[in-house]
Amino acid sequence: MITIKPVVTKKEWKAFFAFPNNLYKGNKYFVPYLISDEKDTFTPEKNPAHEYCDTQLFLAYKDGKVVGRIAGLINNKLNAMNKMKRMRFTRYDVIDDIEVSRALFEAVFAWGKEKGMTEIIGPIGFSDFDKQGLLVEGFDQVGMFITLYNHPYYHEHLTQLGFEKDVDWVEFKVYPPKELDPRIQRISEIAQNRHGYRLLEMKKKKEVIPYAKEIFHMLNESYAHLYGFCPLTDGQIDMAIDQFFMVAQLDYIYVVVDKEDAVIGFGLMIPSLSKAMQKSNGRLFPTGLLRILWSLKHYDVLDMYLIAVKPEYFGRGVNAVILNEGIKKAIEHGVVFAETGPELETNTDVQAQWKGFETEQHKRRRCYKRVLG
Repeated sequence: MITIKPVVTKKEWKAFFAFPNNLYKGNKYFVPYLISDEKDTFTPEKNPAHEYCDTQLFLAYKDGKVVGRIAGLINNKLNAMNKMKRMRFTRYDVIDDIEVSRALFEAVFAWGKEKGMTEIIGPIGFSDFDKQGLLVEGFDQVGMFITLYNHPYYHEHLTQLGFEKDVDWVEFKVYPPKELDPRIQRISEIAQNRHGYRLLEMKKKKEVIPYAKEIFHMLNESYAHLYGFCPLTDGQIDMAIDQFFMVAQLDYIYVVVDKEDAVIGFGLMIPSLSKAMQKSNGRLFPTGLLRILWSLKHYDVLDMYLIAVKPEYFGRGVNAVILNEGIKKAIEHGVVFAETGPELETNTDVQAQWKGFETEQHKRRRCYKRVLG
């Protein structure tokens, strides 16, 4: 018998966050969730997104054992901005049993309809910086710390339950050249000499902090047109700064400013933490933090976290300034490849950046939609 319960007790919360790491234990491609981060994400006192989002977590039990989980999420601010009644689902993990999936989604649908919602999309979280997109290609590729991994049968379950594709994201391995690209180098130099752009030279990470809020306000502008994006509040920006800059390395933080010292471009790459997280099974203690710190110094793979340009500066060489410096540092450190985060398949502007590089499109992930009712 399948039973669905809203997550209420401490024991249920613990089971909710532990389930995927247990489900995928031993899977060499799955990168465990950092449990402390997940708890913070769903704690209103820790995550300012709860100021305008409603959530409800559910667990599925079969014969007394946890066999699935899901969270319903309503972004009231985005709904008001776009005059819609749309809910989201996130943190969907399940054994290969369609009836468990059906029961989980029936609970989410019922909760959403009680709140007046008429449609549902997912998997997608609180913001663009949350994990999103069900993996539909690339099951034999190691995941990133910032992305989801799932079994192929998840897609089959969603299809049987009436979901269909809304959008796809694609991901690439980008291989750095053996030496600096003369074309990118030339565009970077012209942009800086002609327009007065300047790549900030920093000796300590704390020198980035005075620019940090401006960087994320610029990201709000740059990402405004992207699927499902909701502008970050100042509270969310503070949270993002704490999360990103904790693991950021100075060599891979790129801030471009104009003549007036205003931020017009930003790039961030981080040495891959996938192996460290796999060994620690999503826990920082007792040895997880040490593994992360070791990985930040010993690596041959980079994860591309963020790259953005202020909209009025698109096509004016700012990207080239960031890319040229990124290539230089990747060559210096012997990087084998850099892995992009999910990029909307229709976002030709961002994918155009990789022209001239050797690339491999190795993953695809999907956001689904369905009418409620």
